[in-house]
Amino acid sequence: MRAPFPERLVLSRHAIDRDHLGRAAGIPALLAEPGAVVLALHDGLALAETAHGPLALLDPAGADGIELVLYLGRLAEPRGSSPAGAPVVAAILDDAAAESLVREPGTEWIDLRRLGHELDPIDAGLFTSALALANWHRVAGFSPRSGIATAVEQSGWVRREESGTEHFPRTDPAIIVGVLDEEDRILLGSNAMWESRRFSLLAGFVEPGESLEAAVVREVHEESGIRVTAPHYLGSQPWPFPASLMLGFTARVAPGTTTEPTPDGEEILDLRWFSREELRAAVAADDVILPGPTSIARAIIEEWYGGDPDAGAPSR
Repeated sequence: MRAPFPERLVLSRHAIDRDHLGRAAGIPALLAEPGAVVLALHDGLALAETAHGPLALLDPAGADGIELVLYLGRLAEPRGSSPAGAPVVAAILDDAAAESLVREPGTEWIDLRRLGHELDPIDAGLFTSALALANWHRVAGFSPRSGIATAVEQSGWVRREESGTEHFPRTDPAIIVGVLDEEDRILLGSNAMWESRRFSLLAGFVEPGESLEAAVVREVHEESGIRVTAPHYLGSQPWPFPASLMLGFTARVAPGTTTEPTPDGEEILDLRWFSREELRAAVAADDVILPGPTSIARAIIEEWYGGDPDAGAPSR
């Protein structure tokens, strides 16, 4: 039996206690605790023991070349030599420090988008949180209100102006939709930024003052000309590229409206309806490249299909 849909969202997995009260202790005190470990980040990548994980959590002693240190929380279960409850921090490294680390035998810098599905829940949760927090710091060095520099506080979870105004990490909600017609076909689109054979679901950011359901209806119509109704929520997954929370839905073509898709010609260049058999054949012939297994888009497609289109006929 397949796991429930939310459990198949690989970047939503976690085994970390975010320990919001412990953030006030400060990084030095946290690193001094027995079993404390460091997740190394550089240019959006994390240091791993091999090209496919697990993450190489490091001893804090002797670390140099660190540009910023962020507290991620405490391990909810043991990992390696670190007991449950051990603090984990993310260290953003400069170029020289990053280069020196990969000289060690067997270590690799890995990409969360490409390999997140191969990580266990501890590493998936740590990498996702670390990257999301690091991406916020990258653009939050100056106040959006006053333009003055902000200082890092609360072990990386707050940036404060001299006036005392606090700024907190932001997440941008975005909907992603499996659009289905009365024949239970799924609508997939090819984005202008992708290779021509790559297809995925329609998606977009939620606008100010808009509900998630209204965003589903609006985005689908803007990108395809299709009117949908009855959005059904499936689950959510963080997507720190750079700062999204993807909210997954299915929706049906509104009765009495057209099923002929019209790409917007700017963001979406091609749109196609697929039955399960048509999608399986297109994937097998390498005519269609689907989203990677780390993404919620792939999980929604597999939920509709009844399994992995790469693996053959659906199970339903």
